[in-house]
Amino acid sequence: MNDTSADPLSEFRRVNSLATAALARAAAAQGVRRLVFLSSIKVNGESTSGVGFTASDRPVPSDPYGISKHEAEIELRKVERDSDLDVVIVRTPLVYGPGVKGNFAKMLSLVRVGVPLPLGALRNRRTMVSVWNLVDLLEKCASDPRAAGALILAGDAFSPSTPQLLREMTSAMGRKSRVFPLPLAVMRLGGRLTGKAPIVSRLTESLEVVPGSSSTEWGWKPPHAFADSILRTVSWYLEDRKLETGGRTN
Repeated sequence: MNDTSADPLSEFRRVNSLATAALARAAAAQGVRRLVFLSSIKVNGESTSGVGFTASDRPVPSDPYGISKHEAEIELRKVERDSDLDVVIVRTPLVYGPGVKGNFAKMLSLVRVGVPLPLGALRNRRTMVSVWNLVDLLEKCASDPRAAGALILAGDAFSPSTPQLLREMTSAMGRKSRVFPLPLAVMRLGGRLTGKAPIVSRLTESLEVVPGSSSTEWGWKPPHAFADSILRTVSWYLEDRKLETGGRTN
């Protein structure tokens, strides 16, 4: 992939928007009847305040990735309008499960080694979706005739706060929670001073989704409970760590 430091939006558009539209046109030309597109909740926006995102909200993407996904959705609807191709769009928040990376994996690592975390005062809400719930939704989007033309939001039924997520991970690992409270203002100041402000924002702000919210009468309910999904993810993580360390878990 080309260096995107100068113009990241251009590269995201090339992959997420233009390539997606080309694929949809090719699918329509070959007589494909339905295309399920995995989009992003970033199309809705970056954060919420008390009310979760729904499928009827006006899109307000703000970063190159979210903008390119929104543009892809627009192009897909154009192809759908001009052909017999039926498009179902799924906007998803953070996906977790076996193989998860990024901040979720870092949190698992910090909990495993017992690092004290100053996040106990947070009262935010972050909707995520387990890979098991997402697969269930995608399967139904591909096979259920009632899903035709829908825009639907993915998510687990429960949206934990950051400290709740950490405590759930801790419990699944059979360890003692080491989450303690620190004023949010102090955390944000620390983020600015260390250049970690975006990470602090993701950990402290809310991003709630109404799971199953749909642009049509067709809907979906996540069948897998949040606690069970975290337990399965932690079990994978600990087993993966054993393999990496030759059987040692510490």
